[in-house]
Amino acid sequence: MRRAAFLRRRAFLVSRSTTTTAMALSSSAFHALFKSSSRISWKSTGKLQQTLAGSLEKAGVGLHSGEVATVKIRPHLAGGGRCFDLRSRLVPASIDHVEESPLCTTLSKDGCRVRTVEHLLSALEATGVDNCRIEVVGLDAGDCDVEVPILDGSAGEWVEAIEGVGLEVAKDACGNSLEKMAPYLDEPVHVRRNDSFVVAFPSSQVHISCGINFPHVPSIGCQWFSSSIEYDSFYKREIAPSRTFCIYEEVEKMRSSGLIKGGSLENALVCSADKGWLNPPLRFDEEPCRHKALDLIGDLSLFARCGSQGLPVGHVVAYKSGHALHAGFLRCLL
Repeated sequence: MRRAAFLRRRAFLVSRSTTTTAMALSSSAFHALFKSSSRISWKSTGKLQQTLAGSLEKAGVGLHSGEVATVKIRPHLAGGGRCFDLRSRLVPASIDHVEESPLCTTLSKDGCRVRTVEHLLSALEATGVDNCRIEVVGLDAGDCDVEVPILDGSAGEWVEAIEGVGLEVAKDACGNSLEKMAPYLDEPVHVRRNDSFVVAFPSSQVHISCGINFPHVPSIGCQWFSSSIEYDSFYKREIAPSRTFCIYEEVEKMRSSGLIKGGSLENALVCSADKGWLNPPLRFDEEPCRHKALDLIGDLSLFARCGSQGLPVGHVVAYKSGHALHAGFLRCLL
């Protein structure tokens, strides 16, 4: 009897020791993923990682492909981050998988490709959806080259859908929650291409400033938008509703290049150099510039890893920048 009790006690202690060691190793391995560099320090946000409290679904036409696709976004494990699911083949929403493409951000891995991810990722980053699986299915269910629907050209419908299902603390496979980390800028960083640039300075909070300049289109001209980012209410009210835009005189050139096949006056603002806006009213005086801020947030979200915040904590200033320059900036941080 005594020997049996002793053996049970020893088995319990060994089991507890093994579990504790495994958890310690898991925690150690998790934090090892956030190794700081001379430009970036990873620090805790003081928050736990989140995921969706349920699933959501939206369907629509792709801006460039013109093809209809359905997006289903499901909860994901803590530490899993945001990833696209194409026929059970995962493409992480990471700068490591960005493929340069005109007028949109494209992710690709192992022969799978998903285009125009920036509006959706902007909404997910800003509303705090740190972990989720995003299934994108086109009319051909076996297609591994798809495009996220443009919806109304903004991120507003994504934000509303996310709010509709709500958020909850994410758990890993062992039922544990994980802290949410964020990248803090330790020194100024900049990239430029001709007269376009992205520059960032250390700051105690996330702050973005975006500038555009269309001197040949007087109704747009030179615009600036600058603000610190309060993720939920501010983003929903001041940035998410801003729609993508184009110059009327450039439409045929873009279409002849195989772009904007799904573009229309219902999902994009169109401005003529001579006649001004063809489909007013604007939602904001500087709506084009605010949309650039929306795009910037979506592209910078690609710096996230394992459920962390993607947006660098610092003041990021972007002038006449595009998706390729945003990706170049993130690679510079790496």
